[in-house]
Amino acid sequence: MKPFFQNTLKLTFPAALLLLAMSAASAQEPRLQISNLDYLAGKASQTVDVNVDEHLLQMTAKFLGNDPDDKEIKDLVSGLKGIYVKVFEFEHENEYSAADVDSIRTQLRQPGWAKILTFTSKKEGSVEVYLMTANDRISGLALLALDPKELTIVNIVGPVDLSKLSKLEGNFGVPDLHIEAPAKTKPKN
Repeated sequence: MKPFFQNTLKLTFPAALLLLAMSAASAQEPRLQISNLDYLAGKASQTVDVNVDEHLLQMTAKFLGNDPDDKEIKDLVSGLKGIYVKVFEFEHENEYSAADVDSIRTQLRQPGWAKILTFTSKKEGSVEVYLMTANDRISGLALLALDPKELTIVNIVGPVDLSKLSKLEGNFGVPDLHIEAPAKTKPKN
């Protein structure tokens, strides 16, 4: 090889490895890019857009009371990095397209994400739940709720305790997802 090409290869190969490592790291980002759906607000009859970052979560948690439910919510949000919700309600069916939903699903096909639940009903639409794991820990959760007249995306970034997730419903903009808290079992005598 000529010296120019050898030197170029010596310089570009490490840079290419660095870029590859950076793109792999960014591919495992638990925060979804849901702002690309903002244009649907013009079609929607009602829109909910919640962007609560880590700083705002911690600041808001300080104002919660001291009753047991509030304490559980404080504990749950203490490690979270953000809660992001978009809800689009439409007057008529099919005002959003499969391509709109696929822009989110494409992100959820990245390494680290795994679909853990799919619920489908002809009357109620469908719900998909995804978890991102890193080092055997949950680092993010995504929920897609699809109804002919409504599209909901929920993205929780940070360590998520699934057993306490139902406590977030109705708080910090998280809609009622009908998540049942695990039943407490009584000890046998």
